[in-house]
Amino acid sequence: MVAANDAALVDGLLLLSYPLHPPRKPDQLRTAHFSSLRTPALFVHGSRDPFGSVEEMESALKLIPAPTALIPVEGAGHDLSFGREERNAALDLPSKILDAFERFLGTSLRNR
Repeated sequence: MVAANDAALVDGLLLLSYPLHPPRKPDQLRTAHFSSLRTPALFVHGSRDPFGSVEEMESALKLIPAPTALIPVEGAGHDLSFGREERNAALDLPSKILDAFERFLGTSLRNR
């Protein structure tokens, strides 16, 4: 919300599991500020997140006039965690997110 008020504040936003709405209350969207966002935003969202489905996120991102991208994490919940079977995928997730954010911004964030 702060970036929606001041686009010069940051170069880009990385939003992990944005709570689009309260669980089981899809009519209470938390997107009023989306139309004011002028900062590029990368969203990472679990496919089992009760705070919004991947489809709901895709629809909400259309409200943002700045460049956006969505990385769906198959099988992950709101905390982006997995069951025991997917443990190796969870271990790689932070690195994959950082790589995707660097590509999205077109810059390296490592060793800054």
